[in-house]
Amino acid sequence: MRTYTTVSGDMFDQIALKELGSEYLFPLLLEANPKHRTTLVFSAGVVLNIPEVSETTHYENLPEWLEDNQDIDEDPKEIEVLHGVDA
Repeated sequence: MRTYTTVSGDMFDQIALKELGSEYLFPLLLEANPKHRTTLVFSAGVVLNIPEVSETTHYENLPEWLEDNQDIDEDPKEIEVLHGVDA
């Protein structure tokens, strides 16, 4: 496992984007760094563990809003189109 040393103002989502390639992987950083779970904004010099990730890895205990939802069946025919309405 590699490490990352924070700079002042770093946040988990920014670090996840920079180090893991997606801000949505920040729960993996939380899991790898449990003593910093309540930190919102880091000061400089905090050493964090950066987990190895792969596209085939299944991650446990993700928040509900990050899990794949296979129950949604959206039929394109059911989408209502409003003509003449500015988006």
